[in-house]
Amino acid sequence: MSALAVPVGTRAGSLSRAGRRRPSRGMTWALASLLVLGLVLALRTWVVTPFQVVSDSMAPTLPEGSTVLVDRLSLRWDEPGYQELVLFDSPDGPVVKRVVGLPGDTVRIYDAVLHVNGTPVEEPYVDLRTLDGVFFGPVEVGAGEVFVLGDNRFDSIDSRTYGPIALEAVTGRVISP
Repeated sequence: MSALAVPVGTRAGSLSRAGRRRPSRGMTWALASLLVLGLVLALRTWVVTPFQVVSDSMAPTLPEGSTVLVDRLSLRWDEPGYQELVLFDSPDGPVVKRVVGLPGDTVRIYDAVLHVNGTPVEEPYVDLRTLDGVFFGPVEVGAGEVFVLGDNRFDSIDSRTYGPIALEAVTGRVISP
């Protein structure tokens, strides 16, 4: 019977077949932790990001102080649609608003009621009692643009002020209010 030769200072079983040392358990955990941290940071940066709402312009849907998750990836292959909540870079910084007009649409507000292409839009999230007598537009949404409004129209700076928003400025869609 032959004995297994183990170099002095090593434990039996700590060498691989090629004679190299295996990483210690602590080193394995450290590498796994770094990999998980890197994946979480990558997901947070390029896929899903938390965002805190800093005004009441989207109330009652998103009251001030709400935190939402924003999908930053799907916009690469799918443009935002009607009624979606999107995050975009406004002149005042990143904000969340609702898409109400797409390229080619004509948007106007007549006596507080939103009209898109001449048709009134049902908006259960807007309190029309606070908006009586509000008129705006009409505005045509150009190619590569969307028209956005806050749900709290009385307290919202949106496309009525900025004009239609370039699709390139839309950085994500809200996936959890």
